[in-house]
Amino acid sequence: MQSVIARAPCSTANLGPGFDVFGLALDAYYDEIQLTKKGNKIIIESSDSVPLEPEKNSAGLVIKEMSKKFKIKSGLRIKIKKGVPAGFGMGSSAASAAAAAIAFDALFSLGLDQNTLIKFAGIGERASAGSIHYDNVSASVLGGFVIVRTDPLDVIRIDPPKDLVLCIAIPKIIVPKKKTEVSRGVLPQQVKLSDYVKNLSNASAITVGFIKKDVELIGHSIKDIIVEPARKHLIPGFDKVKINALRAGALGVTISGAGPSIISFTSKSADHNKICKAMEKGFASADTKCTTIICRPSKGAFVL
Repeated sequence: MQSVIARAPCSTANLGPGFDVFGLALDAYYDEIQLTKKGNKIIIESSDSVPLEPEKNSAGLVIKEMSKKFKIKSGLRIKIKKGVPAGFGMGSSAASAAAAAIAFDALFSLGLDQNTLIKFAGIGERASAGSIHYDNVSASVLGGFVIVRTDPLDVIRIDPPKDLVLCIAIPKIIVPKKKTEVSRGVLPQQVKLSDYVKNLSNASAITVGFIKKDVELIGHSIKDIIVEPARKHLIPGFDKVKINALRAGALGVTISGAGPSIISFTSKSADHNKICKAMEKGFASADTKCTTIICRPSKGAFVL
């Protein structure tokens, strides 16, 4: 085998109270990586606006680390086709990193276990986020709903309910460079014990909701009183978008990952177009346009 193409889905992380722990793969957008044995060094090709130096590219960093770990001598060409919008809280770098890990594993017939694949994919987050975290890459690699435990890394995957539908509003705003670092910089270093307990109870209820396939329990538990209040000022019109979506029938609303996209959790029976229009009006109240998309949970990365 000389060449492999792998595709990985976008994702939403945190799901409100599950900061750095919860992730959910979505079928809205996909990144595609073609990995080919070629030459004697690692090169990146893309018609999209991505860094072409392997050390600065999430897919390139994954391939570089895996080549080093498994003592691969041949050069590799990484062809990147971006589908996930970058910098909007939908796991863009994670999708590229996940597809890269899956492609490398297939090209060299390594047969790596899921935690090892996630560990390598997580390295790719250093290129864009400045640090390793596993919530988005775990969802992109495995699909479905994931719970990340670290030291040692152990990711639990749960199949989402079939009637869970997500409405996402992606604002048309300029996001700062190293947006994840900026959004992490506003987080409180200390939290009240009572706030921690409330978030923990909601996070536990979300997990039970996924296990029991209870969309209402999931949606009604999407409540975060620690991270969301600290970050919402970075998103124009956030409060209005959230209020509008809930009035239009959303079960729960929160920031998607580090933002600025806002995600509504709904059931199959909800009026999704009504919710999307309500979110658009919320952003319009802050003189901000947005793109809305209706999607569902996705399966994980795969080889074409």
